[in-house]
Amino acid sequence: MKIEQIYTGCLAQGAYYVISGNEAIVIDPLRETKPYTERAKADNVKIKYIFETHFHADFVSGHVDLAKETGAAIVFGPNAHPDFDFYAAKDGEELSFGNAKIRVLHTPGHTLESTCYLLIDADGKEQCLFSGDTLFIGDVGRPDLAQKAASMTQDELAGLLYDSLRNKIMTLSDDLVIYPAHGAGSACGKNMSKETHDTLGNQKQNNYALRQDMTREAFILEVTDGLLPPPNYFAQNVALNKKGYDSIDVVMKRGLQPLSALEFTTLASDALILDTRSASAFSEGFIPGSIFIGLEGQFAPWVGALIPDVAQKILLVTETGKEQETVQRLARVGYDQVIGYLAGGFETWKGEFDTVKRFTAEEFVNGNNKDAVSIDVRKPGEYSSAHLPEVSNVPLDFINDQMDAFPRGKKLTLFCAGGYRSMIAASILKSRGFQEVTDVIGGFNAIAKTGVTQVQASCKNA
Repeated sequence: MKIEQIYTGCLAQGAYYVISGNEAIVIDPLRETKPYTERAKADNVKIKYIFETHFHADFVSGHVDLAKETGAAIVFGPNAHPDFDFYAAKDGEELSFGNAKIRVLHTPGHTLESTCYLLIDADGKEQCLFSGDTLFIGDVGRPDLAQKAASMTQDELAGLLYDSLRNKIMTLSDDLVIYPAHGAGSACGKNMSKETHDTLGNQKQNNYALRQDMTREAFILEVTDGLLPPPNYFAQNVALNKKGYDSIDVVMKRGLQPLSALEFTTLASDALILDTRSASAFSEGFIPGSIFIGLEGQFAPWVGALIPDVAQKILLVTETGKEQETVQRLARVGYDQVIGYLAGGFETWKGEFDTVKRFTAEEFVNGNNKDAVSIDVRKPGEYSSAHLPEVSNVPLDFINDQMDAFPRGKKLTLFCAGGYRSMIAASILKSRGFQEVTDVIGGFNAIAKTGVTQVQASCKNA
């Protein structure tokens, strides 16, 4: 038997490909199908099942396309009612492939249909648990995402999650390997480890939510404490995963249309221009009105957090050769309406362009921006742990809802931890008419290295 975790860092997402005999299964696949079909072809096996742990909110799964290409059955646990053909597995049911089998463990709490899959080998030994968003390494799934669909409060869902963990998972063997759907960086939890798998025994010792002496009431309080609002695209991705979507081949063909500068300009009046180059390249010159979200960062999650509608038409400005990767990574989070890219990249643009002035950390602390309002766009937790005095916090995550926090008619200097998020914020402000916006190269990390006084974990502006 072969178990392979296919981990995608940008989304902090783990998909799984498992072989037994001449058959394979796939758990929680990403949108593109080639990683799975090419593996199956190379291994000379047939993909029999595609197991979904729940309707994912932070990415569009590849289950629909993969099923069409391979003939594999899509499997959901109880309480799932998608709009396409699928196999509705019962709690405790076992499904065989090759010489192994999967036991279905319905574990509601993160969502009502959340289900874990226990892998049992040919000798009857329980090998591992594909835990989806029910159990992470160091954390558990947030219970607030499915409130509307479930007609339940987050506390009620958290209570279900407590029961699922105690009655279905914590009773399993300590040497069982836990393979979750996400790791550190995902918005589906709040305390995830950078490790992408662990034993259940270690998690019982180290995961705050699995403490043996934890009461149901204490669990509900701790799991729901400090949850930030989910990104706007989450509900739209759930709908796509439940209802279906355009074929990835159609999406790629539509998006990979090279456009001349004239064609690009003609289409721009009805589309958002997304520039995915580096922060430094963008600062030196960009098409007015463009939004910067660099491909080298957590690209797809930030697109999802900041572009409210997945049906938004998008035109791309990318580094030459990065067009296909960009369209694919957008499709992973449901942004399927890319209608083309600027052929040859920004170098072919002959029209007006804009820039973002940047300070080094040393220039910043030496007062080069003394007549500007400085704003920290890091997350609230980062800000509360260490920040500069007299600098307010407007997290990038919520910038669309907090534009009034940026004073118009003033010079603004932005920084984040390293310079990626602040350039995104600068681009959004520029697109909305703010003229004098500057950025600090290297962000708070570089500023801290200059020795400037920091305010540690104060209540001010936290």
